Amino acid sequence: MEIMRPRVQLMDTTLRDGEQTQGVSFTPDEKVSIAKALLQSLNVDRIEVASARVSLGEKHAVSSLMQWAEQEKIAHRIEILGFVDHTKSVDWIKSSGAKVINLLTKGSEKHCTEQLRKSPADHIADVRETIHYAMEQDLSVNIYLEDWSNGYSDNPDYVYNMITALSDLPIQHYMLPDTLGVMSPDEVHTSLSDMISRFPQLQFDFHPHNDYGLATANALTAAKAGISAIHCTVNCLGERAGNASLAEVAVVLKDKLGIESSINEQHIHQISQMIENFSGKITPANAPIIGADVFTQTSGIHADGDNKGGLYQTVLGPERFERTRTYALGKMSGKASLEKNLKDLSIDLSAEQKTKLLERIVSLGDQKAIITPEDLPFIIADLLESKDYSHIELLNCSITSGLNVDSTASIRIRIGDDIYKSAGSGNGGFDAFSMAIEAIMQKVDFELPNLDNYQVRIPPGGKTSALTESFITWRQGGSTFRTRGVSSNQVFAGIQATMRMLNKLQHEALTA
Repeated sequence: MEIMRPRVQLMDTTLRDGEQTQGVSFTPDEKVSIAKALLQSLNVDRIEVASARVSLGEKHAVSSLMQWAEQEKIAHRIEILGFVDHTKSVDWIKSSGAKVINLLTKGSEKHCTEQLRKSPADHIADVRETIHYAMEQDLSVNIYLEDWSNGYSDNPDYVYNMITALSDLPIQHYMLPDTLGVMSPDEVHTSLSDMISRFPQLQFDFHPHNDYGLATANALTAAKAGISAIHCTVNCLGERAGNASLAEVAVVLKDKLGIESSINEQHIHQISQMIENFSGKITPANAPIIGADVFTQTSGIHADGDNKGGLYQTVLGPERFERTRTYALGKMSGKASLEKNLKDLSIDLSAEQKTKLLERIVSLGDQKAIITPEDLPFIIADLLESKDYSHIELLNCSITSGLNVDSTASIRIRIGDDIYKSAGSGNGGFDAFSMAIEAIMQKVDFELPNLDNYQVRIPPGGKTSALTESFITWRQGGSTFRTRGVSSNQVFAGIQATMRMLNKLQHEALTA
């Protein structure tokens, strides 16, 4: 029978287990900042922030954090991993100012006999000794049963006997880890239901790992079985494939089981970005809840359905997380996607202009996967400003650049009905192109204007893949004029502006 609890605690271990991610190491100041954000902004029930005896920097971070936590009266929500070493871990934790030890014990007989090379009875005696000393130092005690999932599968009696042997002690939480991420949801439900029914007076936590990609599903099943608390990390940080995602678990518990947590959803994305910046681990764009693209509709059909009745929207809306829904522009775009983006930018275009704009977007989409809303004003301005004469056409252009060597350009252009080829070299791709185009234009007695100013910009907050807008000011005689180019390649944005200059002057010459 499934036991449904109205509320499940979430314990975040980003700063301890999450720091076991390959290449991740938080500085003491980063740890303190993250811990404060987790406890105050996100409102996580408990956090595990360090392992005892790791380093002086770790101790400094814990001491600084505990001073703040004492003032805020939340010191009991901060936990430190300790080891079965009698006084050493306890003294480290006590001297740091922390109040809670999460004691790492062996939850499988193999770990006990093969790693510790001790009998279960001897290990239990050592655990009791460390717990008694922690109690003397006024620390609250939780215990991890390391590798519990394999321990329960291999020899459940070992697990039962260990818990029974410790059950007379004031242990707050018995924490059951799927240390190697080997469990399926069915196995989670069977084993946790057994543990909870066998020891109904005890508080059990579940600590899932994501090696099979089942961490969130296993957390959901653990809640169904009646678990008291679930351990998570921000952005799935953790050893190997990581731990359960705090964002996923909190939202799934609420939406699929009606189980409330303490989490303030509006800060989930903000804290995810903080962890991404401090850890250096980039969150996948398609990560549920927190990914950059998860509230972006790409298909024009989806945009049309949303426009007509929110047909592609669910309860998992961006507003819950202080985010907004966007409609990507690219080769899959349709009129509805364009309309939504134009509305957001408060831009009004004629039907003809919209048709031309959509054609340009689709064309650019063949070269560039996604056009951002920030790109759109560039494209619109370029479209409205340009007359796109085609007296002179760039048929082919190849540019090569290297470190400490001149760039080279090979081009083929059409002037009227004639085809010309040329090559050039220079200090950069645009300079090499300019040399090549100048050689051709001299052959046809076309006097080029002087380049007076060259500006390149990308949208505010734009990424490296953003469209580039190039403005070139040309001086001819005593006057100046400006042409614009837009491309995802900044060199070709300048080339496009140059080709517009050539066509403008050629058109004026032909119509004079």
